[in-house]
Amino acid sequence: MTALSLDTTKSVHSCKKQSVSHGLKLQTHPTKSHIKMESTTSAVLSAVTGTVAMTAAYAYAQRDWLKDQWLAFISPAIYNFLKGTTREQRALKYLKEHARQGDPDSVLETFDEFCRTQEWAMNAAEEKGDILDEIVRELQPTTCLELGTYCGYSAVRIARNLSPSARLITIEVNPDYAAVAREVVKLAGLQDKIEVINLDSADVIRELKTKYDVTKLDLVFLDHWKYLYIRDIKLIEEEKLLKKGSVVFADNVIIPGAPGYLEYIRGSKNYKSTFYSVHFEYMDDMKDGVEKSVYIGDE
Repeated sequence: MTALSLDTTKSVHSCKKQSVSHGLKLQTHPTKSHIKMESTTSAVLSAVTGTVAMTAAYAYAQRDWLKDQWLAFISPAIYNFLKGTTREQRALKYLKEHARQGDPDSVLETFDEFCRTQEWAMNAAEEKGDILDEIVRELQPTTCLELGTYCGYSAVRIARNLSPSARLITIEVNPDYAAVAREVVKLAGLQDKIEVINLDSADVIRELKTKYDVTKLDLVFLDHWKYLYIRDIKLIEEEKLLKKGSVVFADNVIIPGAPGYLEYIRGSKNYKSTFYSVHFEYMDDMKDGVEKSVYIGDE
């Protein structure tokens, strides 16, 4: 019998070589592409983490403002969906249940109560309302124009201080708001002084002289879409509806803001303007501003 001899050393080396060739325990050095990918991934993760951290920090710093936005805009939209009614309809219902018929002061006080205790609404109330009251009492206007009726709060506030022969034309482009405003005006007993028009403000301004028998405006209250302030004041000027001493009173010139309007009105030699720093409606921790501009130009 012939003896078999095995070269174990060779077998071991062969196995190691085979293992390496099949990648069973392959160890390689990282390539440049791997390094670049890892570097890019690290940079992206770092950027995302930094952005999240900054966003969280900003949200915390602005928590009161964010809370106000939730209460003012987001929460009501959800509530409207759940209730099947709008905030404006609920406000009208509250007024009819709690305000005294034919009493403008009662209507305003009840509306303020609703906004303070039930749901927020964008009315020219409190400090703003006090300034508006003072303007009307001092000016004693006979013909007033309001752009942006909303629910009729400021219309009632203006008209309650007007003389028996004076009138207010108020324009609201939203038909639902206009319908509520007419009911609020009627509840206050001021339907003979206030005319609520559901049209675009520019269309009405162009027809004030021909269709609405207006020659000059003593008071203009701007409280509609802020980007329309500058368009509509220029249109009022083009139609020559202002006279010396006419007052243009603009709400919310800081929040949401009307920078273009402020630049125009303050830069015009035809106006003498005064800015009032006031609180945003029904929010004690948020500042807004109103601008009173007296027309001193040529008629």
